[in-house]
Amino acid sequence: MSKTNESLMQRRHNAVARGVSQIHPIAVQRAENATVWDVEGRQYIDFAGGIAVLNTGHRHPKVMDAVRRQLEQFTHTCFQVLAYEPYIALCERLNEMVPGDFAKKTLLVTTGSEALENAVKIARAATGRAGVVAFTGAYHGRTMMTLSMTGKVAPYSAGMGLMPGGVYRAQYPCPLHGVSDDDAIASIERIFKNDAQPQDIAAIVIEPVQGEGGFYVASPAFMQRLRALCDQHGILLVADEVQTGAGRTGTFFAMEQMGVAADLTTFAKSIAGGFPVAGVCGRAEAVDSIAPGGLGGTYAGSPLACAAALAVMEVFEEENLLARSRTVGEILTGRLQQLATDDKRIGDVRGLGAMVACELFTADGKPDAELTARIVGAARDKGLILLSCGQYGNVIRILVPLTATDVELNAGMDIIAQCFAEQR
Repeated sequence: MSKTNESLMQRRHNAVARGVSQIHPIAVQRAENATVWDVEGRQYIDFAGGIAVLNTGHRHPKVMDAVRRQLEQFTHTCFQVLAYEPYIALCERLNEMVPGDFAKKTLLVTTGSEALENAVKIARAATGRAGVVAFTGAYHGRTMMTLSMTGKVAPYSAGMGLMPGGVYRAQYPCPLHGVSDDDAIASIERIFKNDAQPQDIAAIVIEPVQGEGGFYVASPAFMQRLRALCDQHGILLVADEVQTGAGRTGTFFAMEQMGVAADLTTFAKSIAGGFPVAGVCGRAEAVDSIAPGGLGGTYAGSPLACAAALAVMEVFEEENLLARSRTVGEILTGRLQQLATDDKRIGDVRGLGAMVACELFTADGKPDAELTARIVGAARDKGLILLSCGQYGNVIRILVPLTATDVELNAGMDIIAQCFAEQR
């Protein structure tokens, strides 16, 4: 009996925890660069990239070769038992690449959530403080601590009770929804006045460009004010670059465009081209505030993933993918702005580099989550995989591999245009 999407979705329903959601009722058979094929042989252009994991595309040849070579040597020792060069070499590279003119050290883990958890641990140990300031619309993960920092209850922590305390919520600057840079800074000052003294705050954690929150871009001016505020009060600034990192915004890290550096930078997703590695890189004295044994994990810094990540960095250099990211962003933004000229339901087109989104509204100016869902579904039926996001579920985001061709980019945008024309 041949496998079908429907039969596999039924098996999934019977076997997989209900809390594990799925955007598209499709089971993938194979993938190559910016194209995926389902188990029924249907082909799709991938504008999701595994949620920002595949900036170098599915199965990039150089990444695959690096992993094959590592497979022939060893697959696991646990770095805390027996060290290996790929882990060390990756840390060395990241210490050079992460923004900041100061001595750095790096910790490798497995997931973005782990990276944020460990950033908080490091900040608490380095400062002797416990509090954290995070932002509205933030997404930092699904562990207990990162759920406290994530600025969206449903679906992430719905029904689970209160998350760990000591996290205070500031407003993320978003002029489209009436929050200026001044408003955002004032919200932090209100926390200092009403909720926690600055000397009780270990870290302010921020995404330079919000991911799940809606692709809102923090201005360099705001990041510079945030940096000054942290310096004034001895607070560590943590940049969550899990989604923005690895070239998505046109520089390897988005903070390179902000005019200031964070004390700690978290990374994951596209850093290893589809293999699971994440981590924290930052001020050496802060990272080293935790004694041996206080950081790590059994699978942390898998040799296969480290080999893949080192290959990803070579691909970026050899294929000039940072410039390509900017070009991809120009193509996508240009096409979306052209659509918005004729379709007033598209209230905003924004992004940084190839991290591009558009936000949809009803005729009376309300967020239109229903239209967004229809566009995403209609695009799938036409052979394009899209994602939505945003606090109101009304943002279409594009995370296409940077290695996609102009033909594929424009074909995907043609499908989006068709969907808007048909969804009247």
